Amino acid sequence: MDAGNVAWILTSSALVALMIPALALFYGGMVSSRRILNMMIMCFGGASLVALLWVAFGYSLVFGDSVGGLGLIGNPFEFAGLDQALVDDPDAGIPLALFAAFQLLFAGVTTALVAGAAAGRMKYGAWLLFAGLWATFVYFPIAHWVFAFSNDTATGGWIANTLGAVDFAGGTAVHMNAGVAALALALVLGKSKDWGGRLRPHNRPLVLVGAGLLWIGWYGFNAGSALAAGNAASVVFLNTTVAACAGLIGWSIVDRLRHGAVTSLGSASGIIAALVAITPACGAVSPIGAIIIGAIAGVVCCLAIEWKFRLGFDDSLDVVGVHLVGGIIGTLLIGVFATDAAPNGRSGLLYGGGFELLGVQTIATVAVLAYSFIVTWVIAKLIQITIGLRIPEEHEVAGIDEHAHAERAYEDEDLEARA
Repeated sequence: MDAGNVAWILTSSALVALMIPALALFYGGMVSSRRILNMMIMCFGGASLVALLWVAFGYSLVFGDSVGGLGLIGNPFEFAGLDQALVDDPDAGIPLALFAAFQLLFAGVTTALVAGAAAGRMKYGAWLLFAGLWATFVYFPIAHWVFAFSNDTATGGWIANTLGAVDFAGGTAVHMNAGVAALALALVLGKSKDWGGRLRPHNRPLVLVGAGLLWIGWYGFNAGSALAAGNAASVVFLNTTVAACAGLIGWSIVDRLRHGAVTSLGSASGIIAALVAITPACGAVSPIGAIIIGAIAGVVCCLAIEWKFRLGFDDSLDVVGVHLVGGIIGTLLIGVFATDAAPNGRSGLLYGGGFELLGVQTIATVAVLAYSFIVTWVIAKLIQITIGLRIPEEHEVAGIDEHAHAERAYEDEDLEARA
C-alpha cells in the first residue's frame, strides 16, 4: 500500500463526512425557524441508519460479486458484516476498511439529499423507514450498476462494465438518483399546507455557510474518487473548482436578468448546481469543458426550480431542480465535452468521438431515472397506506420541531413570529 494514497482517501473520507452536517446547514437555513431542527435531524438520522445497513449488507450488495453475472446486484452475503475489513491485505491499493468507509459516506449523503423534498411535513419515523427501504432497494442496486467494476475475481455492475458509461463520482447513482427519488416522494406526500406562499428561508447566512462547507466536502467526493493521490485527483480537483465558480456566475446572471438582483440564495444554489453537474464529468473533461458544464448547470437549474410551481409538485428545497436536472446535465454533456486527454480517457462529440458516448450516457440516464422513480414511488406509497407519511395538519401549521422533537431551535419569540 502507498501511504500517500491511504492518507489522501482518509482525508477525502473526512471531507465527504463533512457534507452531511453541511447539507443539514444548507437545508436548515432554507426552511422556516420552526422546521430547521427536523430538517437537520432528517439529514443526520437518514445517513446514520444507512451506515448501519451498509455494514450489515449494503457494501455486499454494492461491491459483492454480481448475482448470476447479470450486473444488477451484488451477492448480499459475500461481505455481510464486513469482517473482511479487519484483514490487512498488503496487495490492496487501499485498505478494504477505508474503501468501505469512503463509500458508506456516499450512501449516507445520497439518502440525506432526498430529505429536502419532505421538509416540514413528513413523520420522522416514516422518514427513517423510507430511508432504510430506499437505500436497500434503490441506492444499493444503482450503486452496484455504476460503482462496481469487474476484476479477475468478481463481476461488477452493468452500467460500469457492460454499457461502459462514464460517471466519475456519482452523477447517476447519487444526484440523479436522489433528485428523481425526491420527485417521487414529493408526489406521494402531497403539497405543504402553505405551498404556493413561497416561504422565505429563515437564515440565509446559514445557507451560505452550508454551501461553502459542501463545496469543501465535494473535493473529497470528487477528487477522492480517483482513489489515489496523483494526477487524476489533481485534474478532478481543478475541474471541480472552476465548475463551481462558473455555476455561481451563470445562476447570478439569470437572477439579475429575471429578477433585477443577484441573491445570496441564488449564488449558493449556483455553486451546488455546478458541483452536481461536474460530479460525473470531473475526470472526463478539460478545465474549459468544466467551466462550460458548470455555467450551463447554473443557468438551466436556475430556470428549472420554477417548474415545481408550474407543474404543481412541492419539492420544498429544490432537490429536483438542482440535483436531478444538474445530474442529467453533467452526465449527458460528458458525451459532448469528454476528451481522451482527461483521466477517463474517453472522447465525446466535440473531440472526435462521435455520438457513441452520448448514446451510452443517455441509456445510463434513462435507466437510473426510470428505476429510481418507480421503486421510490412504490416504497413511499406502501408507507403511506400502512403507517402514514404526513404529520397532522395542525402540527404542520404550527411547526414540526416542537411537536415531533419537543424542541425549538430559537427561544427568541420575536424571531419565531417573523419566521
